[in-house]
Formats: sequence, C-alpha cells, structure tokens
Amino acid sequence: MISKRWSVVAALAAVLPLAACGGDDSSSEATEAPASSAAESTDAPEPGLSGSIFVSGSSTVEPITTAVAKLFGEANPDVAIQVEGPGTGDGFAKFCAGETDISDASRPIKAEEAQTCADAGIEYIELKVAIDGLAVITSAKNSAIDCVSFADLWVLLGPDATGRNNWSDANAAAAELSAAVGTDFGTLHAPYPDATLTVTAPGEESGTFDSFVELVLAKVAKALEVEDDAPRPDYTASPNDNVIIEGIAANDTSLGWVGFAFVEENLDVVKPLQVDKGKGCVEPTPETIASGDYPIARSLYIYVNAAKLAENPALEAFVDLYLSDDGLAVIGTGEGQIPYVPMNAADTEATRAVWEAKEVGTRDGGK
Repeated sequence: MISKRWSVVAALAAVLPLAACGGDDSSSEATEAPASSAAESTDAPEPGLSGSIFVSGSSTVEPITTAVAKLFGEANPDVAIQVEGPGTGDGFAKFCAGETDISDASRPIKAEEAQTCADAGIEYIELKVAIDGLAVITSAKNSAIDCVSFADLWVLLGPDATGRNNWSDANAAAAELSAAVGTDFGTLHAPYPDATLTVTAPGEESGTFDSFVELVLAKVAKALEVEDDAPRPDYTASPNDNVIIEGIAANDTSLGWVGFAFVEENLDVVKPLQVDKGKGCVEPTPETIASGDYPIARSLYIYVNAAKLAENPALEAFVDLYLSDDGLAVIGTGEGQIPYVPMNAADTEATRAVWEAKEVGTRDGGK
C-alpha cells in the first residue's frame, strides 16, 4: 500500500491552525513529531504569539517543515501555519513575488530566481537544513534490474531517449555510449530486458528535476560535449512525489527518480536501485548518502523573507525552533522521524551562524 504520510492538508494548501491538527487522520499522521528529540532547545517558542506563516515550495522539504510546524503549533495555538509543496521553482515564484514567508527548496536558488527577488526588493536568508539522496526507482515487482549506472540513465532517460518505450530500445545507444566514454560513468548494463519502459518522474517545476539534471545528466552531457542535458520529454511528469510513487508502483517495469525519503516510506511498492557513477554499484541508505558514497545527493534548504521577520514575530520564533535541537531532531531514521540525513556538526553550526547574523543572500546558489 502506498504511504501518503506527507500527502496532507498542508500539501493541499489548506491553512493549518496547528493547535488542532489532530482533527483529521491524514494531517495528524503527516505532522507526527518524533517520538523522542535531541537535547532540549535553547530557543523555545515565545508565548502569546499570534498571526500566520505561509510556507511554499519543495514537496521534498515539505514534510520537515510540516513536522516542525506541528511542534510550533503545540506551543503557539494562535499562529496559523500554511504549508504546501507545489515544487521548488513554483515556490520561488511565489516567494519572489512577496506572497510567502518561507520558501522550501530542494536545491539552491538559481541566478534568474535571485534576480527576480532582487528586482522585487525581496531579501532572503538561505538556511541549509538537511541532506537528501535522489533514489532511482522501479516497481518492487521488477526483478530484472538491481543497479543502473550514470551511463544507463543517460541512454534510458537522457534527451536522446525520446521514443524508447522498451528497455531494449536503448541497446544500440548503450553500445555507442560505451565506445565514447567507456566506464567513466559506470558499467552499462545492456543488453536491457525486452520490457515496456514507463517513466514517471518530477517535472521541470520541481527542484528534484533540477538536481537530477545537475548531478547526473549534465555530467554525461559535458563529457559528450553536447548542450542538451534535459531528460527525455515523453514521460509522465509530476511535482508531487506521492504521484510519482503511484506511477512507478503501477507499472511493473517502470523507471523514475524521487527523493529518498519517499522511497523509504513505500518500500512495499517501489524498489530503489543501486547507482554506479564509475566506482561500483552503491545502495542509497542514510549512511551512504551522508558519507558521499552514494553519488546522487543534494542539500535541502529553507529561504526566509528577511523583511517579514520585522513584521511578524511568529516567523522568527518559528525559524528559531526549526534550527534548534528540537526542530532538527525531526530529521533522522528513528521512529516518527522524517527519514532524511541530518547535517553534520559543522554544517549545523554554519547554518545557525547565518541565522544568528541574519545574513542575507545566497552562498550556495545564484548559478
């Protein structure tokens, strides 16, 4: 059964007066806090706060923000928090138009997005909050494939893969790519099975789309000296990770990619594939993602509207909690936690220093 623990009222852009989030089964499950937290927070939410906070953006970061929002709402019942996950790009569009207080992002802000914010007079504080791996997935019923290399992903999902609706359609392209790059991007697993290839994956509005292009396809494209590094356009695209899981599960010989946390929640219906970038097949796990051994991983962020901090005391208190020990303790692999990889001590300290100084601008983005 497909788990939708994060396909919540928040994701449907409903306002969450989080003091009452137990009134609906799906929203209650989605905003479940960890069973136990880290050290006591030194930045407890301020009493007597009121108003509202609107968060939009990445559906990957959405479950973290939703979990922190639940914690915050328990201490601040008069603050209504709206959390939605239309995708990183759509979130930045709203953020740079001044419509949201926080933008969740599964990649750093792009140069054109930063310029749009600048043109609108929107200053922001960029805060890294976690690490996530991108899992390449197929149906749990697919026993023919266990590992794919970057080279496999190029011939199956790259720009020249358009019209390859059977895995075996990529055999000739695999032979050509092998002659061009050898095993620089891992071992090609051709000949591929004679089976329908149905692709379901994030759309262009998703930060997960951008990350896959940057971390996988762009590297192969550069080696081949081709400009086009976009995925094949003839696939089922969605900004909603749960929709992608459903699409992959519905087709026995499917292929796609999604944030690792959503795979962890749905191992009964989807199968994460090992990935080879040239150093052998590596399974995506919290340990391999944190160590960097798994080759498709990215940082997760929240962007805070700097001007709205002065207008809305609840906003600063919310981010204080987000970055506290209690807030960051929602991330991890324990019971009730959101299964992303926590930041190491150095990254946590750096993020907190940026927030303490209210440092505006981007350190990781603008490219």
